[in-house]
Amino acid sequence: MKQDYLQLHPLDNVGVLFQKRDDIPAGHKIALTDIQTGEKIIKYGNPIGRATCDIKAGEWVHSHNLKTALGGEMEYEYTPAAPYAAKPFEGSFMGYLRKDGKAGIRNEIWVLPLVGCVNRTATRIAESANKDGGTPVYAFTHPYGCSQLGEDHDRTKQLLLALCRHPNAGGVLVLGLGCENNTMAAFREALGEVDEERIRFLVCQDVEDEEAEAEKIIRELKAVTEKDERVQLPVSKLVIGLKCGGSDGFSGITANPLLGAISDRLCAAGGTALLTEVPEMFGAEHLLMARCRNEQVFQMTCDLVNGFKAYYEKNGMPVYENPSPGNKAGGITTLEEKSLGCTQKGGLATVEHVLPYATPETKPGLNLVWGPGNDICAVTALTAAGAQMILFTTGRGTPLGGPAPTMKVATNTALSEKKKDWIDFNAGVLLAGTDMQTAAEQLFGRILSIANGEETTAEKRGYREIAIFKSGVTL
Repeated sequence: MKQDYLQLHPLDNVGVLFQKRDDIPAGHKIALTDIQTGEKIIKYGNPIGRATCDIKAGEWVHSHNLKTALGGEMEYEYTPAAPYAAKPFEGSFMGYLRKDGKAGIRNEIWVLPLVGCVNRTATRIAESANKDGGTPVYAFTHPYGCSQLGEDHDRTKQLLLALCRHPNAGGVLVLGLGCENNTMAAFREALGEVDEERIRFLVCQDVEDEEAEAEKIIRELKAVTEKDERVQLPVSKLVIGLKCGGSDGFSGITANPLLGAISDRLCAAGGTALLTEVPEMFGAEHLLMARCRNEQVFQMTCDLVNGFKAYYEKNGMPVYENPSPGNKAGGITTLEEKSLGCTQKGGLATVEHVLPYATPETKPGLNLVWGPGNDICAVTALTAAGAQMILFTTGRGTPLGGPAPTMKVATNTALSEKKKDWIDFNAGVLLAGTDMQTAAEQLFGRILSIANGEETTAEKRGYREIAIFKSGVTL
């Protein structure tokens, strides 16, 4: 009889079904041997929790007989792994070279509200501007910028500052109301010296007709951006964000390892890969820590992980309150299991740096980015860190799109065929016999096409939004 499951590592005592068996769905786990109560359950060669009862070989392993073994903050020891050498990608793309040396893959005008009170004004400005054609204009609305204190206020400002300088934005209109906490004067001071042809400012309370004033500014920004031309740039100029959402039992087998191969080869070519979703590192953080460039980066990674655990505990929440119902329906049982699949998007390359929230990247290679697992918050954080494009893996499907082109990679062929308007690439071909090297070359070809201007499915549908991380009180 043909084997209907995959054993992902020689040490594993569970396998993953790639087709339904009796009442056990595809993507779910079965025991490969008898497992005793309290015994560690091993997948990807690492523990994903403990058995809550005796499990016989061949039985379904899921929420009814497996629970997390995660706890709170931990002490870690730096035990560096041998560096991994990947074959670098070759090639180039046609992008926009900015004055600061960064490369954009889009040349758009972004309207950024300093406060949620002018959200509708921002969208009306963009809608009106796009009727005239030319450089596309997008408004990125949010509910914050006022009635915030401390870290929340700072995060809102830092996020908007980072978006102002994003290389995909050829022009920016910063739109204020005039009475918000996130004042235009303080924002401009924090932004520092700018190209005044490309970054403009408007306070709505200061003018009689804010939409007419904005229309004039947008026309001037379009006149500047429409002179910009794409030029040939090396792949070392690419900055790719890595994200997964709506994971299933195949995420850690197909799409996430595929992104890991992309990340490794891009970093080997001198490019940059950004990995976030810190809570979805819990249980797999030791693998990332062993790959840190030095003890300083290791300590920054420890602080990143323990800091997020402390945030959970401060709010009275357990650190393991994950996976989501959709994840569980897809075959993922514990956070350790989800994390071991999730972190595969970062491949095997050395961790070069750890970035605080909304801090643009400065060091090529694999960077860890402070951010939550929440899809749109994480996509926004990756964009603020400088990602020109987001590679987003999904086993359940999502139409989501961020400010940067958001390319959806399906973990399985059934999803790719069902949701053609959501999915850009099918990693399910890996289950059908395509080897990882071939799939990586095919996906990188799509990445270059999108960098050259091809629209993602989310872009075609106009799906673009942001979400700013919030942890404190609202006044």
